[in-house]
Amino acid sequence: INPGDVIGWKVEDVSFEVRAATVRNSVDSSTTVRVCSRAGPIDIDSDDNNEEGDGKDTEWRDVFHYPYGEEGGLINFCPDDGKTGYITSSLGRETTALLKVDMMTGETIEEIYCNEKANVGGITLQRDTKELRAVTYNYARTERVFYDDELEKDYEFLKSTAPDSEMEIGVASRSLDEMKWVVAYSSSSGPTSYVVYDKLKQTVSPLFVSNPKLLPYKFAPMEVVSIPARDGLELVGYLTRAVEKGGPPTPLILLVHGGPWARDYRGFNPQAQWFANRGYATLQVNFRGSTGYGKTFLHKGDKQWGVGDMQHDLTDSVEWAIREGIADKDNICIKGGSYGGYACLAGLTFTPDLYKCGVDIVGPSNIKTLLDSIPDYWAPLRNGMLLKIGDVDGDEEFNKKISPLYHVDKIKAPLLIGQGANDPRVKQSEADQVAFSMTEKGIPVEYVLYPDEGHGFARPENRIDFNGRVEHFLAKHLGGRAEEFAEVEGATARFPLLEKEGNQAEEA
Repeated sequence: INPGDVIGWKVEDVSFEVRAATVRNSVDSSTTVRVCSRAGPIDIDSDDNNEEGDGKDTEWRDVFHYPYGEEGGLINFCPDDGKTGYITSSLGRETTALLKVDMMTGETIEEIYCNEKANVGGITLQRDTKELRAVTYNYARTERVFYDDELEKDYEFLKSTAPDSEMEIGVASRSLDEMKWVVAYSSSSGPTSYVVYDKLKQTVSPLFVSNPKLLPYKFAPMEVVSIPARDGLELVGYLTRAVEKGGPPTPLILLVHGGPWARDYRGFNPQAQWFANRGYATLQVNFRGSTGYGKTFLHKGDKQWGVGDMQHDLTDSVEWAIREGIADKDNICIKGGSYGGYACLAGLTFTPDLYKCGVDIVGPSNIKTLLDSIPDYWAPLRNGMLLKIGDVDGDEEFNKKISPLYHVDKIKAPLLIGQGANDPRVKQSEADQVAFSMTEKGIPVEYVLYPDEGHGFARPENRIDFNGRVEHFLAKHLGGRAEEFAEVEGATARFPLLEKEGNQAEEA
């Protein structure tokens, strides 16, 4: 039973029983890995797990502790009754390292791998012995470090048979004897191809393509770019052009990822391809505060929302694209969902001359009301959010400083808002308050509400409907191509601003 602070569980593969819990301290936002000494019926919140009659000798211990600001966690147990295991940890280093540890004492047995620019990513272990076979990290794209010569040869063979040398290789599954694999070849300029790799015969046979309808079309490649922030910090970005490299500047869409404690990756991005087809370049940036680049990069984003360095990184990225001749300086749009929606609102309010228009999907407009209405399952994370965002609970002026709602009168560019009425994270009120405020001040805004959606749009009819509205909005303000808009059967779009006008007209 979860006592309320557990945010994850880990099962030990031999016994198939829960042997570890990841716990978040709601006061200091530290993280602890709590380990059970052996399997058996347990009560994680009990101080008396060794009483006669509980079935087995079980004891939970706080073994690994990560203070706020550190990163890491449990990867897996080794098949020695859980006495040893693998963890990641940034303690004593900048990025997370892979360690082999004593699961009872927490002592490090071996530091296996650490990359100075990026956190440890995926870990490949032998299914039964749990011997380490490979480690991945991703600074700009996925890279592997091998600890198994045979596995490295397999990947070399798969790379040599890939349709394109730029494709990334992923393993979807392996047979029990590992003689046959299902392998994914992913590209930034087309659908993913799946093949069967016969290890014994050293052959690769086509299996299927993730979306074969896309095969006849030509797509734009995604380029990895390095962008200097104003303080010299290097930012990794991904650029999808609307024209061949060296062509004239085009309108640009700055596509901001959510989280913000997440990141963008290189790969096929349907939105970027859609925009490129319509005549817009797309720039995605891993601004400070994004994950994967170590603890300092992550926490450089602390208390930097809206008017701070997180938003400055986005501004600097747009200005870089203008200097590089990629973007038409008079036709820039900022678009994003969740935190990306907030960044859109912040961009329009705090840098109103930079953007021609904005598209905000489920973005918060008032950070205090956002945190006051978060769902119960986020409760263990709330204090950590305050440490990263800033004390919007105790400092009203700080909240007003970073919340776009209080700066609506600065907005000059048209805004399109999309919101789900059932969003448990960013309530409908976050969209309502900014949309109605803009309308009262005579600032152009379009507001589309879907009563059967939550944090983003899941129903295909609603996604198609909103994308059609985005396309026409962009064409109107940036000048790109757009299909003729047609009502989508089954879409549930409502328009609160128009509904209010209609109600007022009836009352009059």
